[in-house]
Amino acid sequence: MDYVGNVIRPPSEAFSLILQVTVGCSHNRCTFCGAYKDVDFAIKDEEQVAADLAFARRHCGQQKRLFLADGDVLILSQRRLRTLLAQINEQLPWVNRISLYANAKAILSKSEADLEELKGLGLSRVYMGLESGDSKVLTDIRKGADPEQMVRAAQRVRQVGLFLSVTVLLGIGGVTGSTQHAKATGQLLSAMGPNQIAALTLMLLPNTPLYAQQQQGQFNLPDTHMLLGELQQIIAAMDDTTRCQFQANHASNYLSLNCRLPKDRERALAEIEAALAGQRALKPEFLRAL
Repeated sequence: MDYVGNVIRPPSEAFSLILQVTVGCSHNRCTFCGAYKDVDFAIKDEEQVAADLAFARRHCGQQKRLFLADGDVLILSQRRLRTLLAQINEQLPWVNRISLYANAKAILSKSEADLEELKGLGLSRVYMGLESGDSKVLTDIRKGADPEQMVRAAQRVRQVGLFLSVTVLLGIGGVTGSTQHAKATGQLLSAMGPNQIAALTLMLLPNTPLYAQQQQGQFNLPDTHMLLGELQQIIAAMDDTTRCQFQANHASNYLSLNCRLPKDRERALAEIEAALAGQRALKPEFLRAL
């Protein structure tokens, strides 16, 4: 398989076959993300992708799931996506789940009919980075979409029956914006209606603009107590109609949570409260990672 640069995939795709179709991220302006700062966005040649599929056909018959990398494969033309999915179906007929990252801009560039077509060709799961439901935070981190666009994109994915997984970032609002970030994020998640929510904790990377802002005193990362408070406030702000799997079990998190909402809301809130009171051990700093 041909891989260029850092190939990033969601934690739940750990055992998936990774097919790199694009290099980098078409947006690549988010101030907190250092994944693709050293590469220019590029679409890989169809011949190379076909060669990788041929390799996978010979050597990857045990992997039933496939993730399309890198950061934003959905930005490709409908023709290219149609051809790609058809090739996967032909070359790897045993694959039963195809997933990709997509930002709001890419999703909204596709009509409902486009997404229905891709679903019919095997696309089943979309990972979308929300990061925050607060409009100021989204502007500050140069996310490239406002809350209304985030909701429209999420609803378009859900309307055609695709599985939607949304990530949020604890700490991304800084100390001064912590409470507003958390409450707005919980409320926006309810409006988006994802199947799965993954809460990660911001870790400042030296190759990012946000790290430079922190070094200059323009951004202050909330402490552990505030980060746990954000997790608590996000869950509390979500309404009872939001049915999803809520996970805060990424390596970056101080407290691991895995629950069904709204069924497990009170248990989750009680676990966070116990952690805030010092009654639950938190992950030590040396075990935290991206």
